[in-house]
Amino acid sequence: MPRDRVFGKGASVAMQAVSDNGGKRRGSSSYGAKDLTVLKGLEPVRKRPGMYIGSTGPSGLHHLIWEVVDNSVDEAMAGFCDRIDVTLLVDGGCRVVDNGRGIPTDIHPQEKKSGVEVALTILHGGGKFGDGGGYKVSGGLHGVGVSVVNALSAKLIVEVDREGKRHTMEFGNGGKVVSKLAVTGNAPRGRTGTTITFWPDATIFDETEFRSQTVLERLQMYAFLNKGLEIRFKDERPGHEQEVTYKYAGGIIDFVRHLNQSKEALFKKVVYFEQSEEDQEVEVALQWNTGFYEGIHSFANGIATGEGGMHEEGLKKALTNAVNKYARGKNLIKEKEDNLLGEDIREGVTAIVSVRLREPQFEGQTKAKLGNVSMRSLVEKATNEKLTDWLEEHPTEARQIVNKGVQAARARTAARQARDLIRRKSALEGAGMPGKLADCATKDPREAELFIVEGDSAAGPAIQARNPQNQAILPIRGKILNVERARADKMLKNTEIQAIIAAIGAGVGEEFDLAKIRYHKVTLLTDADVDGAHIRTLLLTFFFRQMHDLVSAGHVYVAQPPLYSTVVGKEKTYLKDDAAKNAFLADHGNHRNAFNRLKGLGEMDFDELRETTMDPTKRTLLQVNVEEAAIADQVLSILMGDDVELRKHFIVTNANDVRFLDI
Repeated sequence: MPRDRVFGKGASVAMQAVSDNGGKRRGSSSYGAKDLTVLKGLEPVRKRPGMYIGSTGPSGLHHLIWEVVDNSVDEAMAGFCDRIDVTLLVDGGCRVVDNGRGIPTDIHPQEKKSGVEVALTILHGGGKFGDGGGYKVSGGLHGVGVSVVNALSAKLIVEVDREGKRHTMEFGNGGKVVSKLAVTGNAPRGRTGTTITFWPDATIFDETEFRSQTVLERLQMYAFLNKGLEIRFKDERPGHEQEVTYKYAGGIIDFVRHLNQSKEALFKKVVYFEQSEEDQEVEVALQWNTGFYEGIHSFANGIATGEGGMHEEGLKKALTNAVNKYARGKNLIKEKEDNLLGEDIREGVTAIVSVRLREPQFEGQTKAKLGNVSMRSLVEKATNEKLTDWLEEHPTEARQIVNKGVQAARARTAARQARDLIRRKSALEGAGMPGKLADCATKDPREAELFIVEGDSAAGPAIQARNPQNQAILPIRGKILNVERARADKMLKNTEIQAIIAAIGAGVGEEFDLAKIRYHKVTLLTDADVDGAHIRTLLLTFFFRQMHDLVSAGHVYVAQPPLYSTVVGKEKTYLKDDAAKNAFLADHGNHRNAFNRLKGLGEMDFDELRETTMDPTKRTLLQVNVEEAAIADQVLSILMGDDVELRKHFIVTNANDVRFLDI
């Protein structure tokens, strides 16, 4: 039985069980009702915020905005709202305004409180449960959204425009009523809608500063998923001022084009179809690109289902069936040839599957996976029927889809053969270690660290600077193969990639086994210039695509070799980049010593390399998470050539944060 369970409406009971210590009980032997702790109202949220918003870090902080905006989007899906405004305020608050119906202001018959107070103070209280005039479909399944925002805010003000009047209510100190709901004037120009302004509680969150780019990405997604909905964003904070408006007449068709804009589309058309039944409906948009990775993005009632679910399963199954059926019917796959696998057909596809349903069954409050079996049936039926018709009506594009799948199947077979060859080669060579690896003495992976170093010239200083007991050095020659634009069979034949796979010792791709890694710390050590950033991006892409678990388990790091050194008094000072150099000069106006530009690792002597990147007591290593590694995927299409002008669109703000400069 879980230690904490939530019972009933707005109350939590925490079982204070007696500890077991070596078979003997400590403390009182009595355990009765008096030992149960009852949390009333919004107290459970403040006691265990992670249960409701995931964490108290940046993701949990931004989750507050999502919960409020979700309610406004629900109004849009119900057909009562066509504009939402989100503003980040100068004083750190956030305001969300919609022109929907407005939260009910009349008195709830059972609770004897206004509808506004019920929605803001009672968990699981809202218009998304019954069969009344609330919502046919909604993202806010659990009804805890806006009440959780209230519980985790230092202050919250709600303004409701209904029936020609403006009603205002204020809460503070974690959802406590400061002022009761009251009419404070006439609704401007007779409008209807809800305005919620809140200030996150600094005693709950690790930090309370919203990130505009995070908000913009989410708002754009809402606009794509709700055709014709206008979402306006404004940041009023000094130094962050901006205004952005999103509105898409094409809905998810525009979404697919947006996701594919940095890739080369296989054909211009976007496949689109929709189908509805009583209480549920589905929209699907598809377009293939010349790349080798699938990108299927699924949503249920406007909520991203990152772990997929029944709607995604239905799409994949029917997609495989429809394309194979078409290929067989047109003799594009010969009688003796095997059917294409789903992974072959989905190679290079960008797809959006968006469903709406009355009673969604999500797994957990974060709604990461959809469990409705009926939705799988609907999506599968719609895809089988509509995609089959589309393929017949567009024979040129259909043939391109099949041909790409056939090429993917051949590459899959070649990749399997290449993996088998690597295994046989490793078996014949004993440990199978690449010849240029300067390995460490320890055999304990928990103590071992592998430095992947740019260039043979840098390998010499690195080998001299390392601690041979636990630090291994693997030099690679220049820019490794771009795995984003190469099939698996070509990738596995690449000498540098073979060396990385052999050194780490845990396989690659679907066969990667985290338990077999030879180093618990894999550190990327590249030059402090644009070429070094490029190589680091290629390496991150390789690990993200082919050793994903290595990244997600926190074993991949990047080192930060300095770009400059100078002498202050008798001490050598290192400066990370031009910004650090400028800051140094601003603080040391009388500094006259020269700056040594350490552009390449090979230009550093082993003492400098040890002091800045190898010595655990002095160096700076940044751990790479999955999101940061995925950023590499976004910039590769810009930075794959040697075009200097293209490189101007690429910026490294720090060693593991790669972003677009102006694209």
